[in-house]
Amino acid sequence: MHWTDIVMLMLSATLANHLGLVEAVEGVIKHKIPILRCSKCASFWLVLLCTLCSGQPLIASVAVSFLCAYAALWLELLCGYIDTLYNKLYESIYPKTPDDTTDTQSQVS
Repeated sequence: MHWTDIVMLMLSATLANHLGLVEAVEGVIKHKIPILRCSKCASFWLVLLCTLCSGQPLIASVAVSFLCAYAALWLELLCGYIDTLYNKLYESIYPKTPDDTTDTQSQVS
């Protein structure tokens, strides 16, 4: 297994969680999948499973899996920060307008 495969697994697990895809799958199958709901857990177990299945040594697989789980923690934090930047930019481009355009000043109290 190449290191780019490992990075792609960690990215996929983290982004699937961040984008809400895991929750969507849980809604469709009507069953909770706790291991996939956590980016760190999903990254750890996916990388561990794939590295072991590709014939890597156990100790190296566990160590790389822990590194990926730690990296997933920081990637998730980065994604959250990017979300706040996106929201600020979106609000500056599309300012909120009132939904009700009726004239409220002419109403009698």
